[in-house]
Amino acid sequence: MAGRKRRSPKIETPAEALPRRGSISPIDGVNKTAGENFLSNERSRSALWSALTKIDADLAAQACTQGCPHCGGALHRADYPRKVRGVTAEARRHSFCCEREGCRRRATPGSVRFLGRKVYAGFIVVLLTALRHGLSADRLRVLHEQLGVDRRTLERWRCWWLEQFAPSRLWRVARARLMPPVDEAALPWSLWERFLGNGDDPLLGLLRFLAPWSTRAAPAN
Repeated sequence: MAGRKRRSPKIETPAEALPRRGSISPIDGVNKTAGENFLSNERSRSALWSALTKIDADLAAQACTQGCPHCGGALHRADYPRKVRGVTAEARRHSFCCEREGCRRRATPGSVRFLGRKVYAGFIVVLLTALRHGLSADRLRVLHEQLGVDRRTLERWRCWWLEQFAPSRLWRVARARLMPPVDEAALPWSLWERFLGNGDDPLLGLLRFLAPWSTRAAPAN
């Protein structure tokens, strides 16, 4: 039918690619080592990365259909390589360039694979900083060694949640819709809790929520 808006295809995430629902919930209280085991398993990390890559492709297709966010012009592919640690895969960041003379601006859609310019996969940043609240120092140290994340890197990630994410304009807007208020001192555990019981895997839900922070301009205050 003419004028009818075309719906983007739904991406089905393979169940084996994601942790079991609630298995690494911050309020589970039964087995907080599930997230630790997931990060320790290279096959699980690779399967999740593959599923997230498909979701990113869908987000890119939607962005291309919508056109340039600055002038409405058509977009052309301008993907670029990204370093990614924690998974054995090469990666390219989906991005576009406006075709219209006088604009030519880049448009990069949100991503569930990356978190800003961090070289580690976004889900590793989220999981490892979250598990900081539930694992002993010795078990965290083992994860650091397996993933190649040193203590200084983990502290930088922790500072990102408190000093860049929490004060950001995007978070201030999103936070107003979350009741009761999220405990910012316990991020990202406290935020993860809000994605339980919403019909989606809490990890995938949180990564989708964080997609706007994967672009350069999103975290600005």
